[in-house]
Amino acid sequence: MSAIQAYRNLFRATRIAFQGDSRVLSAAREQIRTNFREKASLPEAEVQPAIQHAEEVASFLRANVVQGKREEEGVYRLRIHEETERGDNDTIKIGGGKTVKIDGKTCADK
Repeated sequence: MSAIQAYRNLFRATRIAFQGDSRVLSAAREQIRTNFREKASLPEAEVQPAIQHAEEVASFLRANVVQGKREEEGVYRLRIHEETERGDNDTIKIGGGKTVKIDGKTCADK
């Protein structure tokens, strides 16, 4: 994948993740521009890892960032879109690839 494709994917991901929040969208896009300018003269050996990192960030933004909007005291509406990663409430993944099963008040290694 080329740097320009990664750049465009990041912009698309910010559009999805921060839709309707122009302040955050502008700040995210300015950060992308700044980071790409700073890395414009990377040595050849460091280009692919930087592109891979950009793709991982774009993927994370699409799947894991959810906007919340306060509707009234203590009530928020979440904007969950088609690319939002949805898990079940039965298991939670923790570091090291372990999974913890939730059953009421106890947590036990699975």
